[in-house]
Amino acid sequence: MKRLIIIFLAVCNLAFGQPPKTEVQIEVVPDHSDWVYKLGEKIRFSVAVKRSGKLIPNTKIEYEIGPEKMEAFERKEALITSGQTVLEGGTLSHPGFLRCEVRATIDGKKYRGIATAAFSPLEIKPTAVVPEDFLTFWRSAIDDAEKHPLDPKLTLIPEKSTQTVNVYHVSFQNGAEKNSRIYGYLSIPKKEGKFPAMIRFPGAGVRAHSANLALAEKGIITLQIGIHGIPVNMEGDVYENLYRGALKGYPVFNLDSRDHYYFKRVYLGCVRSVDFIFNLPQFDEQNIAVSGSSQGGALSIVTAALDSRIKYVLAFCPALSDLTGFIHGRAGGWPNMFNKSNLGASTASAKIKTAGYYDVVNFARLLKIPGFYSWGFNDETTPPTSTYSFYNVITSPKELFILPYAAHYNYPEQTKKWNAWIEKVLTNYSH
Repeated sequence: MKRLIIIFLAVCNLAFGQPPKTEVQIEVVPDHSDWVYKLGEKIRFSVAVKRSGKLIPNTKIEYEIGPEKMEAFERKEALITSGQTVLEGGTLSHPGFLRCEVRATIDGKKYRGIATAAFSPLEIKPTAVVPEDFLTFWRSAIDDAEKHPLDPKLTLIPEKSTQTVNVYHVSFQNGAEKNSRIYGYLSIPKKEGKFPAMIRFPGAGVRAHSANLALAEKGIITLQIGIHGIPVNMEGDVYENLYRGALKGYPVFNLDSRDHYYFKRVYLGCVRSVDFIFNLPQFDEQNIAVSGSSQGGALSIVTAALDSRIKYVLAFCPALSDLTGFIHGRAGGWPNMFNKSNLGASTASAKIKTAGYYDVVNFARLLKIPGFYSWGFNDETTPPTSTYSFYNVITSPKELFILPYAAHYNYPEQTKKWNAWIEKVLTNYSH
């Protein structure tokens, strides 16, 4: 029977769990149940301000309506005597997303609600341009990386291991340059045999990681790595200090150089992580899939495009997609390197050119394998304009699950669909 590696890229910090609930809620909902409209079609937003589920009368609201992450074309105030009202939202004449943001101050506290409607989203075209030597650049980078020995190092951690699973702190060379290493936790079933594997690449941020015992106990080798070239088992304040200090703003480090941009070593590290798994004697050397959320979703698509060993790709709300959208007057992908606040410093031709070599759109064009994708329209971190930009260029078999109201979090409905898709592609898998 065929077996599968699942490479699971962890969601970024904001994507864990669900948005916190507050006593006061501002509910904003478009008048189409799927939140999708045709070009030129008028939209109406229903607004309700509630405390513990009951409408709050005589509430003053401020609202604005406009394309997501762009300047609003309407800003107004209103007093809603009943606690609910309907706002005329206008329309869009081009494919994209229209967002209604409502704010109110209740008992001295500020509250906010949004709804984001789609207009012909499957017609959104990316602004990202593919460099002429895109493939040559990455093939050469991977070839250079593989010239460095993997040099894997494993240290057993008895206190983290169980009766059925051994846990190791591991590292290996990522090949970006000499002595540049990737660190992580590896969990391996103790029983004899060959096993599939899961590699978890992290989402955005700088933090400690943990071993995944649950999957290993089910007979799946699990590797959880960090991307920053530092051990993953240090004290939490070390990562906090790095995030606030030396690694603050890492997504734009050396953006003016395609050869030294921060994510070059990260992308190469993703590919080398697959090499690491293939070097494990307990691995069954069969099928590979990649999966992840936010920055991890981006890395999953990049890895699937760069490594022909990958068989499936699953991605939640991928970041780093259509980065130049802001330059063209619409939402671009995280990390917003070309948005309004960065336009003065970030639109130099060298930075725009570098972005083309790392934009997820340009990797998505290369996908030849089945994929499952999911995000929400209310995502303000990885805007749906940017995620549809990569999705619409994929020519291989693809499935999209949209949860319209979802923000940059994991929701039970998405997790259920995600797991079902994994089970579907694991039909021929046996332990």
